[in-house]
Amino acid sequence: MYIPKHFAETRPDELARIIRAHPLGMLVVQGSDGLDADHIPFEFDPGAQTPGVLSAHVARANPLWQRCPTGTPVMVVFRGAEAYISPSWYPSKHEAHRQVPTWNYEVVHAHGTLTIHDDERFVRRIVARLTRQHEAAEPKPWKMGDSASEYIDALLRSIVGIEIALTSLVGKVKLSQNKETRDRLNAAGTLEARGHGDMARAMRRAG
Repeated sequence: MYIPKHFAETRPDELARIIRAHPLGMLVVQGSDGLDADHIPFEFDPGAQTPGVLSAHVARANPLWQRCPTGTPVMVVFRGAEAYISPSWYPSKHEAHRQVPTWNYEVVHAHGTLTIHDDERFVRRIVARLTRQHEAAEPKPWKMGDSASEYIDALLRSIVGIEIALTSLVGKVKLSQNKETRDRLNAAGTLEARGHGDMARAMRRAG
């Protein structure tokens, strides 16, 4: 990934924020048939001495877990906020007419090594943790105990756990940092007025 210095994001807490706010990652692997990608919601556990661990599960019918055995190098792409930016939103454009359209975005590339967990304890744990995380905002959060145990047991047998021990997190946040402050903030205000609150807040934080 091409990363100009002013768009590089290296802060661990900010990389973790992007991953947790946008947990549907694109798992990219290189197989015998070429590149392939699966879109999977991940749980991210940052490490103290390492970039951390990503955990998830896939359908047993998905050939990924057999095609890519434990030890396979992989990359997971997490896309954060993104939005088109019109040059008309920059006050300086109307003075010098030296601005062009662009696209702002946040992205994290997580590199690591895959481990397959074809065991009931792992998949039960990761399903419970993902459920607690994503049901937390519900008035009455769903939990596995809400369903009959035999029904849950059958579903757990139909999935396989995966875990990725991360070796690096590479972040890029293109948020008009290379523009004048007034241009960046006015563009952020325009985006917020049009319903792109996540990108507007990210652009304001970039100052």
